[in-house]
Amino acid sequence: MRPVVIWLLFCAALVFLMVVVGGLTRLTHSGLSIVDWRPITGWLPPLDEAAWQSAFDNYKRFPEYNKLNQSMSMAEFQSIFWLEYLHRLLGRSIGVAFLLPFLWFAISRRLGGRLTWRLGFIFGLGGVQGVVGWWMVRSGLVDQPDVSHYRLAAHLSLAVIIYGLLLWTALSLMRDGGREGRVHKGAFGCLAAVFVTIMSGALVAGLDAGFAYNTFPTMNGMWIPDGVMAQTPWYSNFLENTITVQFDHRWLSIATAAGILALWWRERSHPHSGYVRLAITAAAAAVLLQVALGIATVVLVVPLPVAAAHQASAMILLSATVTVLHALRVPLTD
Repeated sequence: MRPVVIWLLFCAALVFLMVVVGGLTRLTHSGLSIVDWRPITGWLPPLDEAAWQSAFDNYKRFPEYNKLNQSMSMAEFQSIFWLEYLHRLLGRSIGVAFLLPFLWFAISRRLGGRLTWRLGFIFGLGGVQGVVGWWMVRSGLVDQPDVSHYRLAAHLSLAVIIYGLLLWTALSLMRDGGREGRVHKGAFGCLAAVFVTIMSGALVAGLDAGFAYNTFPTMNGMWIPDGVMAQTPWYSNFLENTITVQFDHRWLSIATAAGILALWWRERSHPHSGYVRLAITAAAAAVLLQVALGIATVVLVVPLPVAAAHQASAMILLSATVTVLHALRVPLTD
């Protein structure tokens, strides 16, 4: 199973990289630079001046250029085009890097029936992810020069799920040959909290809510800022009010950190193996790093390097909590 584990970890690393590149694409407002979707034939970028002019002319037909970037030069267009192109190229490459070895392992009978079905399901999710990505981009090509924050959250959530499934499957093959175990409730709660906080971060990114208040720990001197429940109906505040969305993300982050640190504190006295102790300690360190980067992102008014590091750190934290949940499983008895 060693080649299968290496392949799955390699695919997981590619998904990790794609999430980070996707975050950079969002932060640099590059995601609407390619205005068509050619999943099979879109491997190559423009290769000559005429092709570049055609791509730029297509971009000019849509709201981002007409409402925000009418003074944009060809060189400026190319700078945002390349990042979105890299993001899409990574998506295509992940599909190939997964499918070809998967077919080889299946044909050579390296995979059991259950594992084959699981990996086929993951590949199917990857295909859905490509469609969701274009569905997200399309939302920014209609009236407003920005993608729907709901679709952005859906796109990120699916990437996180695919990454988690790849990592979990690799850990299962590497650690215990794929046997199942009973879930540790505390570790599951921590992983669920990390996932919800990441989705909250997607709403923050989609609404540019990181710019709403740039002080910490209070929001311009207020623990509960004015306007936090200003919209009607009341429940729309949690999804559409930039003040509330940033407020929620702050406190979800703090609650998640508290939960992971509480898990670390509770489990540190148990007679765990060195692997389990390392995983729990790594999760505690990762959540502290993530909180520090989140605070820096807010206080420094969302600088690109720090915001990108914050997103990458979120994936590191996710990796750590998936590993902790896997490591703390209680083996099922026959």
